[in-house]
Amino acid sequence: MDEPVAPAIADTAVPRLPRGVRLVHNEAQGGWMLLAPERVFKADAVSVEILKRCTGQANLGAIVDDLAKAFAGAPRERIHADVVKLLAGLAEKRLLEWG
Repeated sequence: MDEPVAPAIADTAVPRLPRGVRLVHNEAQGGWMLLAPERVFKADAVSVEILKRCTGQANLGAIVDDLAKAFAGAPRERIHADVVKLLAGLAEKRLLEWG
């Protein structure tokens, strides 16, 4: 079975967490959490690495390049697809916005 195709998001798009949404580390809760008004999501290690870079300063292409350097064993195309899939899903839930 083929994997679902990631949505098309331009490499020049700049992701950021919207007002009221933040990534926090809370050992009592078991690690990293993405907090939004009346919602809490536990973030896995890969999501955290991506979300830490969603500051509104770097565009999607730069984030993928940075992750490709940090995780040199993974192909850039796979990193790009994974990042787009995660960020598109978060944007659908209004946990991420594009600048």
